[in-house]
Amino acid sequence: MKRTLALLLALVMLVALAACGGKADDATGDANTPATANKVVKIGVYEPASGDNGAGGKQETLGIQYANALTPTVEIGGETYQVELVAVDNESSTDKAASAANTLVSSGVSVVLGSYGSGVSIAASDIFRDAGIPAIGVTCTNPQVTLENTHYFRICFLDPFQGTVLANFAAETFGAQKAYVLAKLGDDYSVGLATYFQKAFEALGGEVKYETYPEGNSDFNSYITNAKNFGAEVFAAPVSSEAAANIIEQAASQAFTVPLFAGDTWDSNVITGAAQGKDVSIYVTTFYQEGGSASFDAGIKEWINGNPTNLANNNGNDMIAAVSAMGFDAYYVALEALKAAGSTDSKAVNEALWDISYDGVTGHIAFDEIGDANRNEAVVKKANTATGEWDFVAIQGVN
Repeated sequence: MKRTLALLLALVMLVALAACGGKADDATGDANTPATANKVVKIGVYEPASGDNGAGGKQETLGIQYANALTPTVEIGGETYQVELVAVDNESSTDKAASAANTLVSSGVSVVLGSYGSGVSIAASDIFRDAGIPAIGVTCTNPQVTLENTHYFRICFLDPFQGTVLANFAAETFGAQKAYVLAKLGDDYSVGLATYFQKAFEALGGEVKYETYPEGNSDFNSYITNAKNFGAEVFAAPVSSEAAANIIEQAASQAFTVPLFAGDTWDSNVITGAAQGKDVSIYVTTFYQEGGSASFDAGIKEWINGNPTNLANNNGNDMIAAVSAMGFDAYYVALEALKAAGSTDSKAVNEALWDISYDGVTGHIAFDEIGDANRNEAVVKKANTATGEWDFVAIQGVN
């Protein structure tokens, strides 16, 4: 009897070790996560870790990793599954998107989270569709991400809304009648949000000068000069945080103090760091402000500070980016879908997502008939150039 019991225990241990043997590349961010489950479900993390949006992609991934560290298992169909994050780097490039997406497909993920950046999300969409794998966009705000498909969902607001919020804020708060708008040529997010801002600002009776800059550009002095010559009262530049840091530096060097406006990509400590000590004025629309959830704020700060890699991926300090809070919520939405599906089958998860309702740290999340979250408010923040932090300005919607 004892021998039989010993053999059974040995067999259980072997099965458990086999099931938990594969780990995503630093995906959980927590080497101490207990491997208690004897089954594994894989969630794809489709984010940029390099390129123009690498800094933002890393911060969005941090929120997903933190959620996984807190909740490493999920009950599916009455059984406990270990959640394995499979992370890929789409390099902020539409040219690299297909390869990264195919890596997730071949790894057998049940659902995908991401991406930071609408262009790479759109570029990978057909690959996920053809594989029958649903994707949950975290902060990809361009309408094309979810348009005319049934597999891509998103938990953030959209650019038509965000652009209108920014335009209304410019007109109402600053009385602006002339706006200079700058976008990156060929970038779906940048061009999309810039265009929506332009349309909304012109609808309010304002005048807009719109320009684009090419891939690889880092000198924005001529564009700032053009804005000056136009007599711009606001300068809207919904571009990557990498480009934004250059714009801020060069605006300060030209003593250009007109308010700089941007969307969610500027909500980063990269921006506050670039602005600190400079005579610039920066306003952004975004998804979350520190203080929105005391327990989340305290927990993720402790987790970031407790791991040098996490701290580096958060650009060297523990300031909470809104995209991290959104990544955190996206992970739990994925878990809810897995539980509701009662299966790791990606098609069942896709079907379950339509009916998910979840209260996260960034607010209530439920999807409309297109797959978009019903979001109707944005947080407006201002960069505090003295402290290097964000100051809350308002919660703003669209009438």
